[in-house]
Amino acid sequence: MTAKELIKEAQNILGEYELSSSDYSAGSVAAALLTTDGNVYTGINIDVACGIGFCAEHSAIAEMLKNRETQIEMIVAVSANAIRPPCGRCREFMFQVDTKNINTKVYLSTEKYIILDALLPHRWEASKA
Repeated sequence: MTAKELIKEAQNILGEYELSSSDYSAGSVAAALLTTDGNVYTGINIDVACGIGFCAEHSAIAEMLKNRETQIEMIVAVSANAIRPPCGRCREFMFQVDTKNINTKVYLSTEKYIILDALLPHRWEASKA
């Protein structure tokens, strides 16, 4: 799968989803990831009161985990007019789900990506007892 195809997968689910209040939003950011097994999973962000929403990357990763996969080959998040790099929480989340994800390609445009390791140089690692 190419980066352009993965971006298209994310763009396909992008959009505003109606929630209980106009103060809340869902779908303004969408993510798609490709696993090392070749499967694609997607997700949307949800922003509600009290900071209890979550990022599109988290949503896509949850779908991946439900299918018993943990390793991400590449990932991208999009909004209406841009490709968005993952926030710090998402970067750390990808690594903690599977430490091999440190080699995940994080797309910043259709042609440019950066390896998660470069985005997460001082990551949290479980102590080795």
